[in-house]
Amino acid sequence: MRSWLFWTLAFLVMLAAAAWQRRTGPSHPLTGAVRAGAGTLAYELPRSHETTSGAPVSIRALRPEGVLVWRRYPTRDAFQAIPLARQGNALDATLPPQPAAGKVEYYLELYGAGTDTLRVPEREAAVLRFRGPVPLALLVPHILMMFLSMLIAVRTSVGALVGRNEPGLAWLALLGFTIGGLMLGPMVQKHAFGAYWTGVPWGWDLTDNKTLVMWAAWLVACLVPLHWPRARRTLVLAAAAVTLVVYLIPHSMRGSQLDYERQRLRADVRATGTQRLAHFLAAL
Repeated sequence: MRSWLFWTLAFLVMLAAAAWQRRTGPSHPLTGAVRAGAGTLAYELPRSHETTSGAPVSIRALRPEGVLVWRRYPTRDAFQAIPLARQGNALDATLPPQPAAGKVEYYLELYGAGTDTLRVPEREAAVLRFRGPVPLALLVPHILMMFLSMLIAVRTSVGALVGRNEPGLAWLALLGFTIGGLMLGPMVQKHAFGAYWTGVPWGWDLTDNKTLVMWAAWLVACLVPLHWPRARRTLVLAAAAVTLVVYLIPHSMRGSQLDYERQRLRADVRATGTQRLAHFLAAL
């Protein structure tokens, strides 16, 4: 009976973490409202889109016209304006597609006869990141494995809290995080952003780094007790605490980001090399 209660508690914690991850982070649409005359205008702006097409932006507004103002992010490019097209009660435009991990910042300006220009959002621009398409056959197992592993991790920690010693569950959690985080995760990242791993030691991608820290915590919780059994419960609880902190950090925070300046410099170097080769061949 007690074991059933432990699994129920772990399942509820896992569901809460899944809901939190779904509703937070820089990939979740930016929502809010701005003052529009005597009322307010609600908006929901996308912050993630696939590279296969431009990103549609739409707002339900009564004002007759407006523009979508955008530029690549983070750059010092001049902002460009795309006219909004009326589609029923909405004004629509499309952000130009970018390479994987490429970002754009944008906002809307809405005009109306005899009224001030309305900016949406009012202050900071929205930032949208483009991602490559990830096969569902890869993405679904990755997500399921990560949350199943968390379920087992929480269940293991609940048992440790009441004095249970369950090394089999700890090893199962480690196996799940290994498959979901360190095997399937990099493959998903490669499809979405063009690189298998952008965390330590090659970068500071927060998603990769927090996965690595969580995996290392469970590795310690499984290996150290082989020589120091009395530390098992303490290490399991510590690993569970690390896991909860990791899942509280919104997904994709400080994620992969295309360096447009480096991309431009590389293009300039290639162009210069091609020109020099052409001059050399012409001089022969």
